[in-house]
Amino acid sequence: MKNFLLTTVMGATLATAAQAETVAYVLDPSHSQIVFSYNHLGFSTTTGMFSGFEGSIELDQEDPAASSVSVSFPAKSLITGWPAREEHFLSEDFFGAEANPLVTFTSTLIEVTGEETGKITGDLTMNGITQSVVLDATLNQLEDHPMENRPWAGFDATTTLLRSDFDMGQFAPFVGDDVAIDISIEAMVPAE
Repeated sequence: MKNFLLTTVMGATLATAAQAETVAYVLDPSHSQIVFSYNHLGFSTTTGMFSGFEGSIELDQEDPAASSVSVSFPAKSLITGWPAREEHFLSEDFFGAEANPLVTFTSTLIEVTGEETGKITGDLTMNGITQSVVLDATLNQLEDHPMENRPWAGFDATTTLLRSDFDMGQFAPFVGDDVAIDISIEAMVPAE
């Protein structure tokens, strides 16, 4: 009986600890962005950026592979530095932003590749099309924010997409089909 009670108490303690391992972080939209770049006719590398993120990271520090990521941002947050280009990119030729206002990413698998690195596989939806993509991610920092005095996390990630996979391949191959993506985000434990 004593062993049964000890096992039950230990099991309950471990179950409680396991539940407490995942911490919810929300994205900080003021310090999160996606920068993309592509080859323009062989003459230049053209860049643009998205911001306005919403989303969360369920972070399990003991078992990072058990973590998850969910992010969305409005296609209309696009910045290219040239309003006519932005208008064209948001049209039916590319993002179809009227019919598909949000770009979303939901992780389906996280593979730990090093102490601070991993591969995040997930479903990316834009222009109404969903494709599986893999992000090469790096944990930059995970500690209390020096001004906010609460847990904060910072991550960078990269990937390359084929825009034609999302029915956005107009002018390819003259304008590069490969689009390099650089992501940098901050996320915080919400204030109580």
